[in-house]
Amino acid sequence: MVTIPEYYEGKNVLITGATGFMGKVLLEKLLRSCPGIKAAYVLVRHKAGHAPQARIADMINCRLFDRVRDEQPDFAEKIVAVNSDLTLPELDLSTEDQETLADCINVVFHCAATIRFNEPLKDAMQLNVLATQKMVALAHRMKHLEVFLHVSTAYANCDRTLIEEVVYPPPVDYKKLIDSLEWMDEKLVSAMTPGLIGKRPNTYTYTKAMAEYLVQQECGNLNVAIIRPSIVGASWKEPFPGWIDNFNGPSGIFIAAGKGILRTMRASNNAVADLVPVDVVINTTLAAAWYSGSQRHTRPKSILVYNCTTGGINPFHWGEVEYCINMTFKTNPLEQAFRRPNVNLRSNPFTNQYWTTVSHTLPALLYDVYLRATGQKPRMMKTITRLHKAMMVLEYFTSHSWVWNTDNVTMLMNQMGTDDKRMFNFDVRQLNWAEYMENYCMGTKKYVLNEAESGLPAARKHLNKLRNIRYTFNTVLVVFIWRVFIARSQMGRNIWYFVVSLCFKFLSYFRASSTMKY
Repeated sequence: MVTIPEYYEGKNVLITGATGFMGKVLLEKLLRSCPGIKAAYVLVRHKAGHAPQARIADMINCRLFDRVRDEQPDFAEKIVAVNSDLTLPELDLSTEDQETLADCINVVFHCAATIRFNEPLKDAMQLNVLATQKMVALAHRMKHLEVFLHVSTAYANCDRTLIEEVVYPPPVDYKKLIDSLEWMDEKLVSAMTPGLIGKRPNTYTYTKAMAEYLVQQECGNLNVAIIRPSIVGASWKEPFPGWIDNFNGPSGIFIAAGKGILRTMRASNNAVADLVPVDVVINTTLAAAWYSGSQRHTRPKSILVYNCTTGGINPFHWGEVEYCINMTFKTNPLEQAFRRPNVNLRSNPFTNQYWTTVSHTLPALLYDVYLRATGQKPRMMKTITRLHKAMMVLEYFTSHSWVWNTDNVTMLMNQMGTDDKRMFNFDVRQLNWAEYMENYCMGTKKYVLNEAESGLPAARKHLNKLRNIRYTFNTVLVVFIWRVFIARSQMGRNIWYFVVSLCFKFLSYFRASSTMKY
């Protein structure tokens, strides 16, 4: 077979969701590693008064595109912004644009979706299911289409413990649900949602599963592949380690922990944290389209599904995530931290609720009282409330583990040549988690918070100051407890002396045993 760059040479590619996190990385990688590509058409809508062309021009000026800008200064000429809104009839494409896409597109990457877990069902259906249906309909009109690649999620079928690389039928007929939602009001839909999604935790996973089934049912003779990434995190290697540009998913939680705001979180230390670097997902995506496109004449009848996960190949647990976050942010602290980083994961809901009150709510209330007293606007309780909502959304995924079959991913890797394996690497067996987590945390500092490394000495000094404040507070608290509860009570003094003598005896025994010569 031809190599991956050779396959994309002279091809016109269509990308939806190109302004999103994964879409940006896909566009950058495609332009950088497949320089022979003819054009990359991206569907972009008007937003906040900015035209699609202006949005793309602004996007490619970010640091993500620095490497391709150095290697190929004229890369932007290959990007064609097409005005489109996936929620409107016919994708809001002009007749001219529809004809252009129908005549020239060879490969479609459908990445667009809402990633808000708690989106109202109507909105989630509109963005994740109906938009996909419109894209499939457009793909049927494309005269030279070789492959339609749909990006789903590994959690689309999270109501199952073992998830195979197949499309599972949803519990409800998607056509009937679409018809019903057209006449139902928001109140009725909201009341029906828990019953519809069943064991799934949110409308996101529910609608992504429905979108997969829709693609299977309506693809006809289209050559389709589906990619299912798990929790997409910062880049592993490309275009550089640790690139991340948003607070979504675990990134916001990591930043909150680094700032010392997040102290406790509901999670199972032994549960697998199925993080997958964004460049691993993109490399898998490009390789899957290459394989399906190259084998389109002899392709299997069933849709190829790829579970792009790490837990079954190179497992990493939430307890290890906790350790890496604390160690990285203590060594390389964020600027103006609220407290020293020290997040703890707790599986018991009652214990977690107690520490949430003690470590989150009470300090936030006290800090807001201080802000009011100094004439400033209180803000910490608002931050804590947002943080708690984000943690509730992630709680389901940090407390459970799944087993994903990855046979198709292994097969795909075995089909690639040596150069392709190096250039489009998605072998997560090579992933060093400690190194990756350090780069991830530093990426949130550098690319999300825009904190320069030159500010590290001041940040470390601030962290030492917070440590001294904590020690002083603890000392004052011990003295206060002594004066109020122990010094005034004979029983309290007796208990205190007993504990002190016990500690003294233990230390004496430990010292004697440590100096004993055998």
